[in-house]
Amino acid sequence: MGLELYLDLLSQPCRAVYIFAKKNGIPFELRPVELLKGQHHSDAFAQVNPLRKVPALKDGDFTLAESLSVLAAKSSKADPSWLHGANVWRRRWERTSFRRHMQLS
Repeated sequence: MGLELYLDLLSQPCRAVYIFAKKNGIPFELRPVELLKGQHHSDAFAQVNPLRKVPALKDGDFTLAESLSVLAAKSSKADPSWLHGANVWRRRWERTSFRRHMQLS
């Protein structure tokens, strides 16, 4: 089975993931999760994402459940060199975030 995206297009992070996949020609199967009906709280969805949040990406046995991680994973499928830039950005963000946390304490 190919890439599965669990999304509710009412959610901004879900729309970002959806638009990114469409614009970059990444094939996926859309698995709608209706937040207003509480489908993300179902036991069936908890099998996909124990955190019960969307967006979620499933690729075989591998599952991602955080929108930035989903975008990074899909970006690396579209252009593997992108992942290096994402790792650099993530390290910078973690250092900045850590400093900010230390100043607030």
